[in-house]
Amino acid sequence: MSDLPSSTYRLQLSPEQPFGAATELVGYLDALGVGALYCSPILQASPGSMHGYDVVDPTRANDELGGDEGRRGLVAALRAAGLGVLVDLVPNHMGVAVPAANPSWWSLLRLGAESPYASWYDADLTQRLLIPVLGSPEDVEALTLSDDRSELHFYEHRFPVAPGTGESGTPQEVHDRQHYELVHWRRGNAELTYRRFFDVSDLAAVRVDDSEVFDAVHAEVLRWRAAGELDGLRIDHPDGLTDPGAYVRRLREALGDEAWLLVEKILGPDETLPLSWPVDGTTGYEALREIGGVFVDPRGEALVDAVAAQHTGVREGLSTVEHAARRLVTDEILVAEVRRIAALVPGDGDDEKTRAAVAELLCSFPVYRSYLPEGREALDRAVDTAATARPELADTVRSIHAAMTAEPDGALARRVQQTSGMVTAKGVEDTTFYRWNRFVALNEVGGAPDRFGVSPAEFHARAAARDAATPATMTTLSTHDTKRSEDVRARLAVLSELTAEWGAFLRSASARHPLPSPSLELLAWQSVLGAWPISEERLAGYLTKASKEAKLVTAHVPMTHVPAVPEVDEAIAAWPGQVLADADAVAEIEAFVAQLDAPGRSNSLGQKLLQLAGPGVPDVYQGTECFEYSLVDPDNRRPVDFALRRRLLERLDGGWIPAADDTDADADEVAATKLAVVTAALRLRRFRPELFRGHAPLPASGVAADHALAVARGGPAGRERLVAVATRLPVGLAAAGGWRDTVLPLPGGADDWTDVVTGRPVEGSAPALGSVLDRFPVALLVRPA
Repeated sequence: MSDLPSSTYRLQLSPEQPFGAATELVGYLDALGVGALYCSPILQASPGSMHGYDVVDPTRANDELGGDEGRRGLVAALRAAGLGVLVDLVPNHMGVAVPAANPSWWSLLRLGAESPYASWYDADLTQRLLIPVLGSPEDVEALTLSDDRSELHFYEHRFPVAPGTGESGTPQEVHDRQHYELVHWRRGNAELTYRRFFDVSDLAAVRVDDSEVFDAVHAEVLRWRAAGELDGLRIDHPDGLTDPGAYVRRLREALGDEAWLLVEKILGPDETLPLSWPVDGTTGYEALREIGGVFVDPRGEALVDAVAAQHTGVREGLSTVEHAARRLVTDEILVAEVRRIAALVPGDGDDEKTRAAVAELLCSFPVYRSYLPEGREALDRAVDTAATARPELADTVRSIHAAMTAEPDGALARRVQQTSGMVTAKGVEDTTFYRWNRFVALNEVGGAPDRFGVSPAEFHARAAARDAATPATMTTLSTHDTKRSEDVRARLAVLSELTAEWGAFLRSASARHPLPSPSLELLAWQSVLGAWPISEERLAGYLTKASKEAKLVTAHVPMTHVPAVPEVDEAIAAWPGQVLADADAVAEIEAFVAQLDAPGRSNSLGQKLLQLAGPGVPDVYQGTECFEYSLVDPDNRRPVDFALRRRLLERLDGGWIPAADDTDADADEVAATKLAVVTAALRLRRFRPELFRGHAPLPASGVAADHALAVARGGPAGRERLVAVATRLPVGLAAAGGWRDTVLPLPGGADDWTDVVTGRPVEGSAPALGSVLDRFPVALLVRPA
């Protein structure tokens, strides 16, 4: 395809980093070597939105980012530099937190089924729309009317009054005449009359399956495409759509075959995209698991398990924890969605039993969702799992299955499939991954924490398959949704090599500063080590969010099994300050981080090179061209020091070669080592794209051969012109005496190779790895064209 870039750079736009700021970065991105700017959502979002996923008006560029003039200025600058434009699009939902900011939602609230936007939202308009905004049922008494009686107000919240209903009566009486009803959040959670984004009631689902709605909400981005101002789209959360396959087929037809089209689809380790989807691939979480996993030492699993079990006092399998978390989601969070599905089940069975069967089925999917008639196997497995786990529900579960397969395009089948993805995302990513904390380097979006790393053989097989089947897919190591940045995970991967030291540190540190939950302690101390140095404010924000996501001792809202205990929240919030104020604790942390830091940086450079040099189109998340130790959103949205990165890039271009293994290196030199690897690989991809085809394992030879992971690309087998080599398991390598006699036989026996990271020629056709990797733990070797 003509619009496929060599790589992308993901930039989080916001009122604090608008189009103008992005335009000023174009020169830097060009110098860095990226092929395209990959923007977060840029359509009109809720006032003050820092992420853009709460679009309120899809017909115009976001005014708070600089409006259409700012967008066109950015595109013009990118085009002048020869860079492409990829935009994040949110078709599943729109923001409704501020009704007055969303013209379509305001109209729907005001006019109900008579609104010209009545078909836009996935809502039941045969009854009043429930708006869960009240703090308690009694809060309805606090409603007031605007002076002209055209609006109802609940403190700062404004809602329209339907024509002819506001002339008389109290605010409460006027409220009772509206097409909507303001209710307590608990009632909304159980009875909500519109589909939402997961459990976020401020995001209402949009019916893009309706062709007229599709045309209306996509008109602006398609105008950009027609004007040559857009090269591709990244589709957010396709699993939430009624029929993702039909949606992407319609979108592909509208965009044209040359556009780059990606879906934010999280694939299981053994799952592929449906063959009928005319997309170029995913946003790359499967590559994240494979690339990061190859730096985890599988020999450490038994002791890591023992450390976690000893600390928590329990040894639970991941599947057990996942199922419990998913049931919590169906029983406490997505209650309205389960009830809606149960109402669609044929027959006159007991309502409670039907809801229980629906919940069990939703919790049993081996993947996020199926896409009937494709993906029938996943549904069949879910049915068998649910029926086996709950024999008393088996007949009802199988009747649901029969109805779904008999009418795969019917409402029941679509609702079940939509909701299974919600249950999995909330139950696994947003609950289990904060509970099952034996080794959180693996607790990542798209990850498989029970698979302790990835073998080199698996890595090579999956990379070769990606090159053959989906060469235009995106690959990534960090995104705005990852639980921790790539460099945090790379440092934590070292714990798999230092298992005894990890156990000793955990025992000492947790005894010194305990937390209300042993599981949370496991997560907290790994987070401290992975993100060190970290401020009290950042750590407190992270632990507050993590503890509430885990839903073990506290939660975002009180739940049946997690009562509100202010003392617990206070203890968690106070813990970071107590730890950081304890000089002995800080000294203990810094001593252990000193053992993790250098091998962690080696892992960081290794995984980054394998991503940038490997199959697919690599994305660099903002700031991660240097080492960036961030935790989950909003920590990973912190401002990036681009001035530092510009300065370091200028020094590199002036001939400076920082030494990655220099223990006396200053902060600039450390930061520049990753920048040197990133820019060398990005520039090579951009200017010699022919080198980045194919994938062949390139085995090293010698006593430390297992510590080298090398791939050859860019030519027929045995005559490739590019070799990328990374160091695996650096602690074990150093303990065994380093590379010693290990060599890397290069393709074709050629001896005219150059390492583009250092600019040095490579000596011989089978160079000693100790010589090739003496300055950096990675090398990117190229032969002349």
